[in-house]
Parts: sequence; C-alpha cells; structure tokens
Amino acid sequence: MISEGIGGAPRTRWAAAVAAVLTVAVGLGVRALLGGSVAEHAGDALYTVLILALVVLVAPRLRPLTAAGAALAFSWAVELLQLTNVPAELSRRSVVARLVLGSTFNAPDLLWYAVGAAAGWCGRRALAGRRARPAPASAARS
Repeated sequence: MISEGIGGAPRTRWAAAVAAVLTVAVGLGVRALLGGSVAEHAGDALYTVLILALVVLVAPRLRPLTAAGAALAFSWAVELLQLTNVPAELSRRSVVARLVLGSTFNAPDLLWYAVGAAAGWCGRRALAGRRARPAPASAARS
C-alpha cells in the first residue's frame, strides 16, 4: 500500500471529492462545447474517472491499480447490464437511473471506459507518488 502518513486518508478523500466535482464539470463542458461522438466518447471515459474518484473517496487507501480496476469493473458491469431490459426500464422512470445506468448497450463504450480507468490510474498514481516522497533534506533541517 502507498504510505500516506498521518492525515493522508483525509487529504486523499478531499482530493477525490475535488476530482469528482472537476470530472463532472469537465464532462458537462465537453458536452456543451463539442457534442457528437467526441463528447460521447469523452463522456464514457469521464464516467469511469468519476467512478474511480468515488471509489477513492470511499476507500482512500486502495492502491491506484486496485481503485482503477474497481472503477473499470463497475463501468463494464453497468454497460453489460444494458444487454438486459433492466436499465432501459429504469431509465424511463428516473433521470438519475438514466445518468447512472444508461439505457442501451454500445460495445465501443467498453474501450472508452478502459481509457478512463487508465487516465484515472495515471492521475491517482501521480498524486499518490507526490505524497509518498520524503521531504527534501534542506526542508528537514529547517
């Protein structure tokens, strides 16, 4: 596990919450500014980034690869669930269900979820690596 020191989990949760809010903002921005297939694919990737941020928010001490894997597995499970009638039926009844579950299966989405998980893993790993580095020797002497 990545060492976060005293107070690391609260900082990680804070960063995950900020990442979740920023991910939603970026998703809405992409949708408003770009539209079309670019927005659709970016939305798929950002969906998994959002799930990753929520996983880290709930379990901040998970290794980056484990958190990314959990987010990817969730995203794929939701997409595969769309092969049944359940998400489409729930989506007709609830806007929240439509946002979370979607309604129709689209095989290329599986690839874009993997892109999102990889991007989220890179970001999570970079942040975890920054926190795990020891303080420079000059700072330790102060």
